[in-house]
Amino acid sequence: VSALWLSPARTSAEVIDRIIAIVNGRVILQSDWDEALCYEALLTNRTLAQFTDDDRRAVLDRLIDQELLHEQIKSADFPHATDAEAAARVAEARKLYPQAVSSEAWRTLLAKYHLTEKDLLIRVRQQIDVMRLVDARLRPAVEIDSKSIEAYYRDQFVPKLKQSGASEVPLADVSAKIRELLTEQKVSELLVSWLQTLRSEGQVRIPGVTSSVNDPGVKSQ
Repeated sequence: VSALWLSPARTSAEVIDRIIAIVNGRVILQSDWDEALCYEALLTNRTLAQFTDDDRRAVLDRLIDQELLHEQIKSADFPHATDAEAAARVAEARKLYPQAVSSEAWRTLLAKYHLTEKDLLIRVRQQIDVMRLVDARLRPAVEIDSKSIEAYYRDQFVPKLKQSGASEVPLADVSAKIRELLTEQKVSELLVSWLQTLRSEGQVRIPGVTSSVNDPGVKSQ
């Protein structure tokens, strides 16, 4: 779930560029893909030169998934993210860049990725909404029984403790954490299945894909 990313908002300086995909009539442009790569590079403290072709295609796949989920948000009932919540997430992202302590240095860094503070807040707020949509739609269907918790504790948790040389921890002390971990794993599995269903029921076309982005902001015509 945490790996989910958003289709970036259009910038004011929109250019005419190539259609990468069409999702239920909604167009994803090459510039959307480029900007999404910049966004992911920023939030993972990477340069675009570090992205492999597989990485770039994965970002495109997430853009398509986000378009599919965007339609589901319209009819979903959950508390949407506030500006304050988005700002808190951005503050966490800034910790990856200790050189950008001042506001001016942060804006300069964002400019290198062709992003603004407003762009970032919008995208992070949308990301929070998608995560809440997934939780509202899928989490209620997940039930983790005590046997599953015990099995995870016995087969995975305890062996890892022994390998690290740490002292044994009673099951009762970690039961809640294991339950949450198993719940997250199950939600992720259900999300994959849900997205597959949305793709099969929707109309997704990818006219042609090339991985042409080498630097932030490069627009392929």
